[in-house]
Amino acid sequence: MRLVIQKVSEASCTVEGKITGQIENGYMVLVGIGLDDNEEIAEKMALKLSKLRIFDDEQGKINLSIYDVKGKILSISQFTLYADCRKGNRPSFTDALGGERALELYRYFNECLRKLDLEVEEGIFGAEMKIALVNEGPITIVLDSEELW
Repeated sequence: MRLVIQKVSEASCTVEGKITGQIENGYMVLVGIGLDDNEEIAEKMALKLSKLRIFDDEQGKINLSIYDVKGKILSISQFTLYADCRKGNRPSFTDALGGERALELYRYFNECLRKLDLEVEEGIFGAEMKIALVNEGPITIVLDSEELW
């Protein structure tokens, strides 16, 4: 599983002219599901995300968690995080999990975040989405489950 986490002051997802998810202070998270991902990995990634401390404290140091700032999460499914660009100019996505199983794990990941007492807004899995955000810092963190455990 791959996550691209951006600390934002605002973020939204629009599908066919309708806002499907919108937050103010928090994280906009792109979620990529790989072929070997499962519920255990989703749980570990949700826990790791919840414990990140990338918000500024009173001294301006990156030291506070999403809980400390009462932040929210906008979760967006993003199979292109598994793009393989090593050969040619057209990316291959054969390492990305697709279909119903990917949707199940995406939903499970979001439910894991909610069980950790985080408020989660979502995009629409598989839809053509328009994402708007204001990245603060800018702070962008990439978490890859293959590099964490």
